Amino acid sequence: MRSTPIRVICAALCLTVTAMAFAASKKDNGNGNGNGNGNSQDEGNGNGDGQGNACKDVPSFSAVQTALAAVVAGGIKANGGFGFNMWATVVNRDGVVCVVTFSGQDRGSQWPGSRVISAQKANTANAFSLPGFALSTANLYSAVQPGGSLFGLQESNPVDTGVAYGGNSSNYGQPNDPMVGGKIGGINVFGGGLALYNSQGTLVGGLGVSGDTSCTDHIIAWKVRHAVNFDDVPAGVGAANTDNIIFDITGTNPGTFVSAGGFGHPTCGAGAPSTAIATGLPTTFPVGPLQTP
Repeated sequence: MRSTPIRVICAALCLTVTAMAFAASKKDNGNGNGNGNGNSQDEGNGNGDGQGNACKDVPSFSAVQTALAAVVAGGIKANGGFGFNMWATVVNRDGVVCVVTFSGQDRGSQWPGSRVISAQKANTANAFSLPGFALSTANLYSAVQPGGSLFGLQESNPVDTGVAYGGNSSNYGQPNDPMVGGKIGGINVFGGGLALYNSQGTLVGGLGVSGDTSCTDHIIAWKVRHAVNFDDVPAGVGAANTDNIIFDITGTNPGTFVSAGGFGHPTCGAGAPSTAIATGLPTTFPVGPLQTP
């Protein structure tokens, strides 16, 4: 019986230490938006615009949302495809999700599955671009097919399903989207993902867009990147030394089609024609820092 007070004291101390550790963890890892994604202040989004120190170098939630809505409003005449609403995601250079937004009235106005696809595209474009050389997700299509030089790439870097599907669904596409602050991972190898280079030509992350045909996804991503002035692309495999989509595939059967340059993407026959729009992007929306008078 003499040991009882000691046991009580030890138990109280243990509970106190545990509570203090939990409180410290919440202070260090909380992002203040109640979405439970547990990010540090350096990777947080506590400024009310889906941003934090880790996201200071990429476009803001409001900038991406505004640009996306304006570009999508151009419809099939401007973008081809079906004129559907779109999801957009931005990651920083470390692959941390900084922005998730959509162009429609609510989260159900565009394909729900395209939310995570847009994040995969952003992650892929960032992960496989370099400070001096950009690759879009569209540029990877042929290389990952059977017999291609990057076959199997699409199986690497799997999506973190906890980041992708956790949290409150009502926050999807908002500044406090549960993906914000997490590392989504994932590889996507069709159009819609582009690396982000600021006006000084510094690679700062990636942008992914999804919700229509893959060609239209690429077109809209290109125009959004241009609108937010993060398209000072240093070099690439596409026309005009950019990361534009390439249509040089001959043949149609898997395993038999050939991309002349090795980085080709199929044309998109569904919806309104988009090939000419996509091919002309380096001319109609040229890369490089925005020139002001």
